[in-house]
Amino acid sequence: MIHPLQKEISLAADYIIRSKYTVVITGAGISTPSGIPDFRSKDSGLWTKSDPFKVASLSTFNKTPKIFFDWLLPLAKKIRNAEPNNAHIALANLEKYGLIKAIITQNIDDLHQRSGSKEVLPVHGSLDKLICLNCGEIYSIDSYWDSFIENSELPYCKHCNALLKPNIVLMQELLPNEIWDRAVNHFKNADLVLVIGSSLQVTPACNLPKIALHNQAHVIIINISETYLDPYADIIIHEDLNKIVPLIEENIFDIIN
Repeated sequence: MIHPLQKEISLAADYIIRSKYTVVITGAGISTPSGIPDFRSKDSGLWTKSDPFKVASLSTFNKTPKIFFDWLLPLAKKIRNAEPNNAHIALANLEKYGLIKAIITQNIDDLHQRSGSKEVLPVHGSLDKLICLNCGEIYSIDSYWDSFIENSELPYCKHCNALLKPNIVLMQELLPNEIWDRAVNHFKNADLVLVIGSSLQVTPACNLPKIALHNQAHVIIINISETYLDPYADIIIHEDLNKIVPLIEENIFDIIN
């Protein structure tokens, strides 16, 4: 059965095959099919239930860490139990074909990495590590999983006994410089940008595609809701990305093989 959006799917596949430098930016929407809630959906979004500045800011972590960790732990458990979905796997396959140069993600769940993607830049950090803001020691979250996640015990540094912070970017924090610089460089070189599962509302990451647009790059948007970039996109698909992205990958595979 031909998909109702087969024309757009085929055209997207053609753009990707002809591109010399495709860069992907993903947001929470690519991980919701894996059971991880997004931040802004009307009924289920995390920020519809909690004020981010009250639960997910550096001030809250420093002054009232219990409030921060009470908010984080349910999300951490969902991330721990999640598995990469078809969209993650399709993007990893496109990278293996040599058709994607990098995935810049706003997500902290490591699902791109776990699906097999190699050049993944998590501009908002990753929940796989804990960092000591006092001495700089970094720990794998695995070594704290039972005590931290399962028993809700706050994690402390084994060297200086300071409270450990998950290695994610909180409100009031700057993005990691090295990762940000690499992301900017990818967008400077891009001739095609895929926006997948991002509403493009969070600064400064939402401005990255503008860098490529300035250099006349093409843009494909696959997201359930509209974005500010829609008027500039070559292809817009407001449908279930967990179905659309694998279909694009299948079309590409049929063509190149």
